[in-house]
Amino acid sequence: MGSGARVGDTRSAELYRRAVKVLPGGVNSPVRAMRAIGRDPIFVDHAHGAELVDVDGNVYVDWVCSWGPLIHGHAHPALLEALRAAAERGTTFGAPTPAEVELAEEVAARMPAVEMLRMTSSGTEASMSAIRLARAVTGREKTVKFAGAYHGHVDGLLAEAGSGLATQGIPASPGVPAAAAAATVVVPWNDPEAVSRAAAEHDVAAILAEPYAANMGLVPPRGEFLDHLRAVADEHGALLVFDEVITGFRVARGGAQELCDVLPDLTVMGKVLGGGLPAAALGGPHALMERLAPAGDVYQAGTLSGNPLAVAAGLTALRMLDDVAYARLAATTNELADGLRSAAGAHPVQVVGAPGLLTLFFSAEPVHDYAGAAACDLQAYGAWCRGLLARGVYAPPSQFEAWFPSLAHTSEHVARTVEAAQAAFRELDR
Repeated sequence: MGSGARVGDTRSAELYRRAVKVLPGGVNSPVRAMRAIGRDPIFVDHAHGAELVDVDGNVYVDWVCSWGPLIHGHAHPALLEALRAAAERGTTFGAPTPAEVELAEEVAARMPAVEMLRMTSSGTEASMSAIRLARAVTGREKTVKFAGAYHGHVDGLLAEAGSGLATQGIPASPGVPAAAAAATVVVPWNDPEAVSRAAAEHDVAAILAEPYAANMGLVPPRGEFLDHLRAVADEHGALLVFDEVITGFRVARGGAQELCDVLPDLTVMGKVLGGGLPAAALGGPHALMERLAPAGDVYQAGTLSGNPLAVAAGLTALRMLDDVAYARLAATTNELADGLRSAAGAHPVQVVGAPGLLTLFFSAEPVHDYAGAAACDLQAYGAWCRGLLARGVYAPPSQFEAWFPSLAHTSEHVARTVEAAQAAFRELDR
């Protein structure tokens, strides 16, 4: 890869100079700015399979995959054909379509805790709707969330959030009303006692959790932690809400709830659900979901919810995810994790993986919560990540974000990545 041009002479640099004049920070989502790894963003021209090409012609093995939706890789022929066919019939109607019903049926057949679905256009909307529904059902206001977890840019959920806020070093966001922040109780991930105390001391409507925390880097639950969340919610009359925007349809056919065999009351979904287009959803049993208007009294709406293009892409993407696909995805993830561990050698790093998800922490000790993730050597990660980019590997430009192996990645892509990782580690030593 690479043209040998100076950074300031690249088309990406030129576009960035133009972008900062018309887009805040030059981007439409903060992590894209790549400030956490000490460089300016790369502007993408096109992508196919497991590779993307920037506007300067540099080719990268892509482990970001649009932050999770592209489980089949870029520009999969079946998805492109589904989109073409759907677009020919119209791009949006503001009215029900047959495919919406089919997608809801497909999700209900996969997600153990979902009988009924309400679609939205983003995970933020779905999270917001889940909390509103939980408050209406319980008659309470407070939500328990975990430090380092990110559930979209909902006012009350931005306290000690991971993902972009952690990347930018922002503990909470200005503009959030004090009352909204006060309705959120933040406790450490993987701390059963803290959860029990919070539920005992507050009138809690919902316990909101990513079953596999993936916005502080990937930090799986320890032991019976998810069972404990279920038990505490039941004991105190709160709803357990799983945010499976990242894990849904990725770590297993039925998401993390299938793997851990713990069923939430409500499930938030996104990313893979839209097949690469903007789509998310809230799901749960009939008794809860029928509180949503027009069946019930809890208002929720969206002009582009159930958009025909997103539904067509999502339905196609889900139907291609069978047992063989999940076995391949797990094998690729394991191959990558093993390769990165080998490449690290004596460097103090932790490589954590689950099917379709991975994080490399620059830490001598295992990471079990947000405090552990925040204590990692973020400067070393940034330097290492820059080394990967220079060698044609596009990894998340933040240690607080997960890597997303896809079904388009091959052993050859893994080998290229491991070779680049070894060279980047050697460069750190110098």
